[in-house]
Amino acid sequence: MKKVVLLCTIAASMLLITTSLSAQTTPPDGCPLHINGKCINPLITAVPFLRIIPDARTAALGDAGIGASADPNAMHINSSKLVFADSKFAMAGSYSPWLRSLGLTDVFLAYLSGYYKLDQLQTLGVGMRYFSLGNISFTDESGNPIRDGKPREFELSLGYSRLLAENFSAGINGKFIYSNLAAGQVVESTDIFAGTAFAADLSLTYRKPIKMGETPTVLTLGAAFTNIGSKITYTKSINKDFLPANMGIGAGWEFNLDEHNSLTLLADFNKLLVPTPTTTDADGNGRPDYRDKSPIAGILGSFSDAPGGFSEEMREFSVSSGIEYWYDKQFALRAGYYYEDPTKGNRQFLTAGLGVKYNVFSLNFSYLVPTTNQRNPLDNTLRFTFLFDIASFNKSAEAE
Repeated sequence: MKKVVLLCTIAASMLLITTSLSAQTTPPDGCPLHINGKCINPLITAVPFLRIIPDARTAALGDAGIGASADPNAMHINSSKLVFADSKFAMAGSYSPWLRSLGLTDVFLAYLSGYYKLDQLQTLGVGMRYFSLGNISFTDESGNPIRDGKPREFELSLGYSRLLAENFSAGINGKFIYSNLAAGQVVESTDIFAGTAFAADLSLTYRKPIKMGETPTVLTLGAAFTNIGSKITYTKSINKDFLPANMGIGAGWEFNLDEHNSLTLLADFNKLLVPTPTTTDADGNGRPDYRDKSPIAGILGSFSDAPGGFSEEMREFSVSSGIEYWYDKQFALRAGYYYEDPTKGNRQFLTAGLGVKYNVFSLNFSYLVPTTNQRNPLDNTLRFTFLFDIASFNKSAEAE
């Protein structure tokens, strides 16, 4: 029963129907909740599963990965760097248990990705994300069982990246998003349906070898604009919700200390490109004006619409930092830290992980430790990613 209540609560919170949105939004006018004198006013979007880092390597680096070396999981965070990948053809699979610290075993995020280099200038990529909320028993208003359900969400993305100059590349992804949290149910006489949406990612990467004395280094700078697309709704209402459109800017600096040891420093800055919640209703239609904005208007206005002005806009940036050490390109140690302002979500945690590479196979692990009293769905959870270098495998088979 505890599991049913918990999962129903999760599903209801993720529906983001108009009434629940109004209840969750803390208005800046007469704000009842403050931290250090600042109003708690987090940004609200639908389908937040799109923001979850799916692979263990990036997760172990404090969610910093825009400037990391390319692997198949770049499809999620920065697909433009795939043209700089060492291998011609590779695939990866990731698994992240969700709410495992609460004893749930059937709630998880799975991710499959891969790429194929057409030539030295062009690369195709594919990614599929699947988020399962386990089994839920739906009941009527009196608490009588109606039926069992399996809330789930998935995203399918296809990408193309191209080298535009010797050290500069661009990538674009198209994606289809499906979210079925409570389809077939009726909430306050409103029929609930599965939500669908289309979106695109645009990313850029600059990668430059730099000699630091006797130490060869590689500097990677990247920018990624993700989940730019239509709104989504779970009802026939005209009130639709924003996708978690995001701007990420990151850098990675790899130091090849000697023939066996290398060290990479990483940092990412991210900002949701959605309107900041307000209570203003200038047209008197009964809903806040920010919800009536189009996706493009929401993106363009997201840099100047915070009621608290420039200082609040700056608080909407989250910071990720990480460090990765490789020994002989076979064994890796990773650590990172993620910070989000207390008024915008308050996610703050340390991460750690390791990676092992043997021949054409790689296995990565990550572990998250919160640094605040706020619970995280990934508290004390081990996540893993398996990578397979298909091109190298084919070469080995031909050599035999």
